[in-house]
Amino acid sequence: MALVCAATAAFILISVRGTAERYKTEEVVSAGVRVVYLINRERLPPVILDGEVAGVQVLNPKGQIISTSSRILGRPRMAAFRPSESSPQASKVLCHSPAFPQQCMVVVAFRVPQPDGMWTVYTADYQVPSYVNAPLVTALVGGSLLLIAMTAFGTYQVVGRALAPVDAITDKLGVITATDLGQRVPVPKFRDEIRRLAETANQTLDRAEMAVEQQRRFASDASHDLRSPLTAMRTEIEEALLHPEEADWPSTGETLLESLDRLQALVTDLLQIARLDAGAPPKHDRIDLAELAAWELDRRQRKVEVLRELTFGSEIVGDRLRLARVLNNLLDNAERHANSMIVVRVDKDEDRCVLEVVDDGGGIPPDKREVVFQRFTRLDAARSKDAGGTGLGLSIARQIAESHEGTLTIEDSSMGARFVMRLPAAPKE
Repeated sequence: MALVCAATAAFILISVRGTAERYKTEEVVSAGVRVVYLINRERLPPVILDGEVAGVQVLNPKGQIISTSSRILGRPRMAAFRPSESSPQASKVLCHSPAFPQQCMVVVAFRVPQPDGMWTVYTADYQVPSYVNAPLVTALVGGSLLLIAMTAFGTYQVVGRALAPVDAITDKLGVITATDLGQRVPVPKFRDEIRRLAETANQTLDRAEMAVEQQRRFASDASHDLRSPLTAMRTEIEEALLHPEEADWPSTGETLLESLDRLQALVTDLLQIARLDAGAPPKHDRIDLAELAAWELDRRQRKVEVLRELTFGSEIVGDRLRLARVLNNLLDNAERHANSMIVVRVDKDEDRCVLEVVDDGGGIPPDKREVVFQRFTRLDAARSKDAGGTGLGLSIARQIAESHEGTLTIEDSSMGARFVMRLPAAPKE
């Protein structure tokens, strides 16, 4: 608004000054015409009483002042220029004229023919200043300041009301802590950028609350699963120490080793999850998925019959150790649930390589197919068949698959459970 007012004021001053200058020139010309009229009627007095202009001088052909206005009586000749032969009058702006020192004057000269020669009439008045006049400048400055003040006040009020929701969001975010993520920022009623900001902040808080809750459940479940083998070990040792001479120490040692194996498996899985949650990128080795499956199957001790349906040449890019962990986790899960047989398939489907592990067990109900991938989730059937699982294997397997830009799902099968991992095929060399 200040810039607009300044530009408007400058435009007004320039326009008014141009008009005022034209008016001033016309006024000086009118005064000269009146003097010429007096000369032609032979009624020119020695002293001219013309108060409408600053000064009037009449010069004879010899350049002598024969008549002057009362304001400049006794002053020297105001100008030296004369109209050309083709024009009866001429005008100039003269600064520091002899008759008006330290002044800028609008001077008009007239040629007046007389019997004794050519007379010259000069009329002059003060030039219009750049600011035209003080009242105009005062009005423009006062009006501009008033507009600027009104604009500033209005802008302050409008922006204050517009940003009030932002202040409310800021205040609410300031009181939300990690232990109190249930609160949400207020959502404005108008559908604008601030509403989108509030909705995005609430969505972020939702995700943060879910993540914190998941971490709490994870910590609770981990502590519970860690406490179970420790409790079993403590119980065995305490019972043996009550009657050390009667205790079967070899049997106690075997029992403790079983608990230690479970404890070690759980700690290993927890460390693997911690590394995956940290977002450590996988290696980028070129791997034949069928060869990897064959290698891992050859080195495993078989608890049930394993059928292989491997299509070699199904190459992917990834981390060999992590992908081997996926296969072993799926095989461990399948062995716990299989009745007598497991089928391992590797094939290539357009731009994807597919690994399938199928068992002939009781299968997984469709409504539980996503639940089993949650951490520390073990269905009742799994607990009754094998108490040695940690409930983390399938969750780790899915995380590894997703870190390779792939998927791990449970799909329909004619028998048992069918786990399917799809990974992007390696680009052709």
